[in-house]
Amino acid sequence: MGLYAALHMSGRSLQAFTTGISVAGQNVANANTPGYIREELNLDPSSSYRSGSLVFGTGVQVSGIRQQINTFLETRVHAAKGDLAASSAKSGIYSQLETVLNELGDDDLSTALSDFFSAIQNLANEPDQATLRQALIGQGTDLARDITDLRTRVDEIRSSQNLQLQDLVKEANALIDEIDRLNPQITQVEAGGLLQSDAGALRTQRYNALQRLSEIVPVQYRDRGDGGIDVFMGGDWLILDGAKQNLEIFSQPDRGLSLSYVRTTSTRSLLPDGAGQLRGIIDGRDEIAGGFIDDLDRLTANLVGEFNRIYSSGDGAVGYTALLSERGISDTAAALNAAGLPFNVKHGGFDLKVVNQATGEVTTTRITIDLDGLNANDTTLASLTAVVGAVTNVTASIDTSGRLSLAAANGYELKFGDDTSGALAALGINTFFSGKDSGSIAVQQSLRADPRLLATGRGGGPGDNRNVAALARVLDTPIPGLQGQSLTGFYESVVSKIGQSAAAESGLAQGSNAYLQSLLSQREQYSGVSLDEETIKIMEFQRSFQSAARLISTIDELLGVLMNM
Repeated sequence: MGLYAALHMSGRSLQAFTTGISVAGQNVANANTPGYIREELNLDPSSSYRSGSLVFGTGVQVSGIRQQINTFLETRVHAAKGDLAASSAKSGIYSQLETVLNELGDDDLSTALSDFFSAIQNLANEPDQATLRQALIGQGTDLARDITDLRTRVDEIRSSQNLQLQDLVKEANALIDEIDRLNPQITQVEAGGLLQSDAGALRTQRYNALQRLSEIVPVQYRDRGDGGIDVFMGGDWLILDGAKQNLEIFSQPDRGLSLSYVRTTSTRSLLPDGAGQLRGIIDGRDEIAGGFIDDLDRLTANLVGEFNRIYSSGDGAVGYTALLSERGISDTAAALNAAGLPFNVKHGGFDLKVVNQATGEVTTTRITIDLDGLNANDTTLASLTAVVGAVTNVTASIDTSGRLSLAAANGYELKFGDDTSGALAALGINTFFSGKDSGSIAVQQSLRADPRLLATGRGGGPGDNRNVAALARVLDTPIPGLQGQSLTGFYESVVSKIGQSAAAESGLAQGSNAYLQSLLSQREQYSGVSLDEETIKIMEFQRSFQSAARLISTIDELLGVLMNM
């Protein structure tokens, strides 16, 4: 090797070691930059050449500057972030739901149920006390209000998730746009003959965008080989070969609310099940909070149905001069058990009592509800109206909404008793509660206006407590519609299930976080910056630079000697 070749080799070494110091300095400068990925200088021996029988090396060459990243580990981090985000979102909804239930306080639904049935028991002990009648109606009103208020508060939790969902979709679309924008920039920079070097800063921005996107929706990515990446969500794509689609929100009705859902803009694919903050919000809103509403509706429907079924067989201190059924039937020719009523009607009947207000004389007519399915003569609203209307001193008709209207002649009033069919409760005649679920339950307006209508007895006069005594047993009686549980037992099981599920979800979130932290620790070891290591590298490159400079100085002296010969 000649002196000029040695000089050229030394100059290239200076460039390599200068580059090494710059790369190490870049790492040191970004040691505290969130999401920064450590860069590594790749050095390779330069091509050798033959001179005679000797083969000479030509020094070192820089083959590239590459980010130190483990794509498999990165994929696991993405998945762990999505799992943690979903679990945290659901855990947060459980926490809000527990706060709303307030089972450790004094204004919870369990207390309201207990207070209501305590008022019933008090009235059963003294059925002729007007103040106790008023107290029972007041406690019933409070119970109905507590149920509807609880439903409203849970609906507010669900509605509030819509706003968070909309914000997350906007953020996800901004991240998708950023990745799509960075792809061609990285491809262009890395295709510029830069020794196969990574566009480190741009790639770091893209990795950070992917990290955050993986928390919102479950994503996977694939390196295209030209510096760009394709991004997938479940079985669908978000970025593919230069094409891009975003997320969009659409609305659907669910349990009385208009709720937001997410799909892709081009393929109209829904969010996949599993990970991601969006999935956690939707599942928490629909399955956790929505599931509680289903249970609350079930509790309310059985409370209303069972209570009204017993209550409608009783009568109060006074009767009705006129009343209108709460529920209408669109097809008045349909059998009552197939007319779409919210509560069951079966083969049986009820007593219709016409009371002479002047003499107190009671005329009782048994109204048959034929629902045996035989002879094509099952009772319909139309046929029931005709039968009731044929009773002396009673007028019956169907209004434009399909509701049964009853009226007593002047000087008479109507009372009811011994309903074995459930028709009165199903139609909403002589009932305590109106409504059919947690969003509509209330105490009948007629009772609130005149507590004397409260059906405490079964035809035995002011001291008769047979009906109210039967009502007092409803709270602890097994109900078929609640799988044999009582009202209190069912609600306690619902609350207990929420508490257990909340604790399990919280534990899952903690476990997911611990797993993620272990992955991030591994990622930091592989891709993070160690100031000690980078300091050593700088010192090594500095010494190497000094050595190369000394070699150049020596060659320069030799060339001077050669020129002076």
